[in-house]
Amino acid sequence: MVNYFYDCYQILNKVYSDKTYLKQAINSTFIEEKNRSLTIKTCYGVLDKDIELSYYLTKLADKSPKLAIRTILKISMYAIRYLEKKEYAVTKNAVELTKKLGKGGASGFVNAFLRKFISAKIELPKNTVDFLSVKYSFPSFAVDELIKTYGVERTEKIISAENEKTCLSFYDVDGEEYLKNNSVNFEKTEFENVFITKNFVRNQDYDKGVYTYQALGSVAICDVVEPCDSLLDCCAAPGGKSVRLSYKCKNVTAWDVHPHRVELINEYTSRMKRENVTAEVNDSKIYKPEFDSCFDAVLCDAPCSGLGVVNDNPDIKLNRKKEDVLGLVKEQLSILKTVCRYVKTGGYLYYSTCSILNSENIEVVKAFMSDISGFELCEINSKLQHETVNGTNSFLPDISNGLGFFVAKLKRVK
Repeated sequence: MVNYFYDCYQILNKVYSDKTYLKQAINSTFIEEKNRSLTIKTCYGVLDKDIELSYYLTKLADKSPKLAIRTILKISMYAIRYLEKKEYAVTKNAVELTKKLGKGGASGFVNAFLRKFISAKIELPKNTVDFLSVKYSFPSFAVDELIKTYGVERTEKIISAENEKTCLSFYDVDGEEYLKNNSVNFEKTEFENVFITKNFVRNQDYDKGVYTYQALGSVAICDVVEPCDSLLDCCAAPGGKSVRLSYKCKNVTAWDVHPHRVELINEYTSRMKRENVTAEVNDSKIYKPEFDSCFDAVLCDAPCSGLGVVNDNPDIKLNRKKEDVLGLVKEQLSILKTVCRYVKTGGYLYYSTCSILNSENIEVVKAFMSDISGFELCEINSKLQHETVNGTNSFLPDISNGLGFFVAKLKRVK
């Protein structure tokens, strides 16, 4: 088991120490093949439960151990509590890994800590916000905002919703026939040629562009967009929405501020064989007069906290603070105020996020409307189950397939 622990450590150390995204850390790490699925499951699980595991550390350790030891202990606690691995085997392998990493001096502490963890009954915080934060490993500031918006009972449902299914989009082939021919169990969705599956294994047809992965909420956002001749997707990477919208819009211009992310868009459009998407390096916060009133529609899928998609990307929750969201809100509003000028009169501005916080969603729209004249908020009603606030649609994890998104549609009237 020590090799499995070591592989988990190697991946998680990149996330915790180097701030590498989990998916990148997995792709850049050699993993023993026979334990690959267990290793990946453990890494996702440790990050998903990081707040809870960190809480146990504070309760059982007199002082916080160094990062390497914290990581070993989190892997071990997760393996015991959630994978139900044999306690003595986990402890033995944790000690061996500690020594293997040249941290032998801490092996006694690791052994003693895990023995204490196995026998201890650790009470969760009494305060409602902290209780829910630790129980579901969700940032406390976000729990606090959600409670103020939805109440305690609904908040618990939102942050405890799980997503173990995969959403597949097909474009140029009959997806239902394809899945049946490949003996894949699936569920139809509210959208044509989009299906939900479980335990789907990617094959060579992904690289051929036969299908692609796209969250159902992301599909719902694209479904709201009206067909048009020219659309700007101003925060487009990695390109999923640009590709989907290229089937209903004659020409799609896709921007991102980082060259390497523009390359991701190019790779995506190339794989899906879409020739009407043009990817460009551009900073959406900086006004460019040459694009004034240039597009029939602009989609602003703004940088956000990502707290609606933590089920798929648990590393999003690491170190996420209220100050981060306050900074993001300023950036979201700045981008909206800039790119709105690129919409033709009579055209549409779409604002979307993968956040479940009103502060990043409807509140940003309200702030935009109070500062910028010439736009009217349109009422939309997505096929995907949602909640409506002032005509906007909020897709919440407990009702929308385990993930959270938001979309608003505004018409430029002058």
